[in-house]
Amino acid sequence: MQLFLISGLSGSGKSIALNVLEDSGYYCVDNLPADLLDTLVQHLRHAGYSNIAVSIDVRSANSVQRLPPLLQQIKQQGLDVHVLFLDAQTETLVKRFSETRRLHPLSDAMPRTDGTTGRTLPECVRHERELLAEISDIGHHIDTTELDANALRAWIKQFIKMDRARLTLLFQSFGFKHGIPLDADLVFDVRCLPNPHYNPELRPLTGCDTAVIKFMENISDAQDMFGDIRNFVERWLPSFVADNRSYLTVAIGCTGGQHRSVYFAEKLARYFEQRQQVLVRHRELT
Repeated sequence: MQLFLISGLSGSGKSIALNVLEDSGYYCVDNLPADLLDTLVQHLRHAGYSNIAVSIDVRSANSVQRLPPLLQQIKQQGLDVHVLFLDAQTETLVKRFSETRRLHPLSDAMPRTDGTTGRTLPECVRHERELLAEISDIGHHIDTTELDANALRAWIKQFIKMDRARLTLLFQSFGFKHGIPLDADLVFDVRCLPNPHYNPELRPLTGCDTAVIKFMENISDAQDMFGDIRNFVERWLPSFVADNRSYLTVAIGCTGGQHRSVYFAEKLARYFEQRQQVLVRHRELT
């Protein structure tokens, strides 16, 4: 039996993720109190379900903090358990709530420091991060800050299809001007290299285009940096595998996330895909 647990910050896209899993044939339950997870699993197991997906988040109140040991108990029963944690920058979450005019689940959870009741949206998000800190450490992160709904659906579908018995090495390009991805395990900065953006012919292209690839291939420092990043990942990858990690996200950043970082992510993916399960994502090209 396979169990997908979806958690994360309110407004980060958990409903979209759950809908993708439901469309993929999973029996889905939203907003389940954490203490009922084992009961639900046993019930559905006896009912003959093989794939289930459950969304548990801060709406479960205090029980959400008991989720990590509960998951360990369930894994010991022989279930294939996978945790997906969705996150986004605070400013993005505040904007999403403001646009939809919805109340945050923690908006009335505790009094403010000035003695009045209720919280501001940023205060709610900050407190929610604190409550979910332990869960965020046990799941595969997806930062939805710069993702629209269609891009998130595509990323979730990729996640479902991967062989989760093996570590997946994920190379992600991004632009520093849009912030460092919250889901990055390793971050490399390639902004010190010549920027194709300043070449009028290359500016509208991306690091996937032949002209940009040739430009980068002719820069000796770029090839030296590629070798250094490749060697670092290659040196430490066995340690991440030994730590029973399911995913390792290597983020490569340049200024805008269009040329240099894309080139590096693609080239690293081609190198490692011969020996490892690999995904490549370009945050700013979605």
